[in-house]
Amino acid sequence: MQREAPEGSNLLATARDALLQEILPKLSGTDAFTARMIANAMAIATREAAQDEAWVAATRATMQRLTGAADAPDRALAAAIRAGAYDPGSAHHAEVAAILRKAAQMRCAISAPRVLGKG
Repeated sequence: MQREAPEGSNLLATARDALLQEILPKLSGTDAFTARMIANAMAIATREAAQDEAWVAATRATMQRLTGAADAPDRALAAAIRAGAYDPGSAHHAEVAAILRKAAQMRCAISAPRVLGKG
């Protein structure tokens, strides 16, 4: 479904800019820290809204296929990993490792893009 303009991510970016450019310069101490924390949360929410939903859905389907768990396949996958089901040499080790690597990259891109050199 197409969203009506302005989209939430644009609204968040506009509000964040106003907070940083117009309000933050007037604050000091704890209030300035709080405003920066709010601005960071807004940036994280914007990046999260822009995440690749198709990859998330495909990965959920893959986890369901691998674990047989219709509900909470992420938890089932984590339990299987802890149990050694996808250790090196196992049938699906490379597939699970690729999922975990991509998930870590996506999480970093949302919460800590500087780690990936993107921010």
